[in-house]
Amino acid sequence: MNDVKTIAQNVYKAYETFLDAGTTKLKNQILLSIAENIEKQKDYLIQENTKDLEKGKKNGLSNAMIDRLTLTDKRIKGMIQACHEIAALTDPIGRISEMNVRPEGFKVGRMRVPIGVIGIIYEARPNVTIEAATLCLKSGNGVILRGGSSSFYSNMALVNVLKDALKENNADPNLISYIESTDRKAVDELLVLDDLVHLIIPRGGEGLIKSVVEKSRIPVLKHYKGICHVYIHQDADMQMALDIAQNAKVQRPGVCNAMETLLVHKDVAAEFLPKALKNLQDAGVEIRGCEKTIAIYNKNVVKATEQDWYDEYLDLVLAVKIVDNESEAIAHINKYGSGHTDAIVTTNISTANSFIKKTDSSSVIVNASTRLADGGVYGLGAEIGISTDRLHARGPMGLEDLTSYKWIVMGEGHLRN
Repeated sequence: MNDVKTIAQNVYKAYETFLDAGTTKLKNQILLSIAENIEKQKDYLIQENTKDLEKGKKNGLSNAMIDRLTLTDKRIKGMIQACHEIAALTDPIGRISEMNVRPEGFKVGRMRVPIGVIGIIYEARPNVTIEAATLCLKSGNGVILRGGSSSFYSNMALVNVLKDALKENNADPNLISYIESTDRKAVDELLVLDDLVHLIIPRGGEGLIKSVVEKSRIPVLKHYKGICHVYIHQDADMQMALDIAQNAKVQRPGVCNAMETLLVHKDVAAEFLPKALKNLQDAGVEIRGCEKTIAIYNKNVVKATEQDWYDEYLDLVLAVKIVDNESEAIAHINKYGSGHTDAIVTTNISTANSFIKKTDSSSVIVNASTRLADGGVYGLGAEIGISTDRLHARGPMGLEDLTSYKWIVMGEGHLRN
């Protein structure tokens, strides 16, 4: 097992070589080899994933966390599909845009270039290994992966698949590397290698991300929490509202784009809440409601505390609040939300447009589930993560967000007067 600095040095060398050798054709060949190898190694991947699942159950992981950890047939097919979709995307590297002719006659434009070497620190979801590596590959970056200990066997199996694809296509297998050490000190070592690593992207709980931000000498793209809201407006279609609320909370509660707080307009609360909360409870959801919510529906509802509005449960727990109007709903979202994804259900176009304009989130959704906030669903092929920062990327991050640019000047002997 190499030390972290050696890993970073090897990735940097591979990245520099790939700057010249990494043609679009080669990138796509590697991506298709990864897809083929995942299909061939499916039984092996499930076998290794089972080791992580057994360990997780012994360690008392919640059902939602076990779900995040599980490589199902559907998720394996999703990884294969992502490889094909990323291969089909236009390669951004080398693209020159905004080439303008200055009054003096020379041309100035910008060329898309890779960021460099990217360190990605993530927790339970092993499919992140494929999503992160393939997006970094297509955008010409080297990548250092470090997954959580709960998914160690799954991640190592997937890294083997990735490295095999690089070798099969005569590319340096160090271009995609993994820190095998489960010691947290390994992450601390990575975060000070600012001469070799150009960007850190942490994906995980708030504690992980805050720790990375505090310790890193390298720029960090942050995704603190996914405190997502769904607001049921007074002009909502009730059946649509019921379906969206159910899907946003229950379909996969342990992910960052699941709904954590349900906001309901006071004029439809008496009609909507009894049906919605019963449906949610039937699916195993614990309800934590405000006083007005409990006054309407008090069957096994826990009184919400101030902290509940701030919590990212990542589980079958939901906070519920009745609001007087759209302004109160938006104020609540902007105060307690994390800038991730927030939705409104309404048939009122004016209200929808106002919600879009005033809600301070990286994804604002009208008449659809928050679960749609995803790079693959948005057409990015996959995502490297969902940034709740404002610079340099916001929301689901795809290929374009893993590039930077350099200025290109084309002259004919021009001099500065």
